[in-house]
Amino acid sequence: MTDHGSVIGVPPLIMTIFEARGLRKVYHTGELDVVALQKVDLDFKQGELVVLLGASGSGKSTLLNILGGLDVPTTGQLRYKGWDLTDGNERTLTQFRRNCVGFVFQLYNLIPSLTARENVALITDISRDPMKPEDALAMVNMEHRMDHFPSQLSGGEQQRVAIARAIAKKPEVLLCDEPTGALDVNTGITVLEAVERINRELGTLAVIITHNADMADMADRVLHLKDGQIIKEHRNDERKPVTSLKW
Repeated sequence: MTDHGSVIGVPPLIMTIFEARGLRKVYHTGELDVVALQKVDLDFKQGELVVLLGASGSGKSTLLNILGGLDVPTTGQLRYKGWDLTDGNERTLTQFRRNCVGFVFQLYNLIPSLTARENVALITDISRDPMKPEDALAMVNMEHRMDHFPSQLSGGEQQRVAIARAIAKKPEVLLCDEPTGALDVNTGITVLEAVERINRELGTLAVIITHNADMADMADRVLHLKDGQIIKEHRNDERKPVTSLKW
């Protein structure tokens, strides 16, 4: 037996983080019903890095918002580690978002009057078992800029602070919606390297939305969405480092 109680030579069990069955989301806008998701079935495992690919309007953001507890499906079931989120009330979903999920968006949403360290501390002050803000910033190679204000940081640096803020609570899930959409290629690579490091070193499930097919090779698994459905899925035998991708 190893120190962790597993049999030598037998790989440890990988926990299912999300299990979705028959997810459907319909938005009612006046007399028109817009179907954003339809009949989505998926499983996400602990420590995976998953890329969601698809054109604008394909349902990627809707799916991410439901996974993160920012929205609920019209029908279907979503379980987080066996816990049925579709039956949760707003208080339950708030606790889920606060303790279990880190969000990274295209816009950084940093508070201009606070330093990088203080922006991250906003999360650590309300989390149950957080990292120190300094440690979270070090994970994204921003420890040397922690006392700078957002206006003193480049776009890529601000996004890395946003990632540090997202991971400071030590979430099991990191959801990234077009995290490099407002950045140039070189800066985007730096940001994706930060996500990749967090996924690898912390074992965090990372789900990244993009319309850039070149990012697919960095993932364990790629889900292609169109018209609210997963139309194709493929797995990479080996993940490629971000710096080796063709852009």
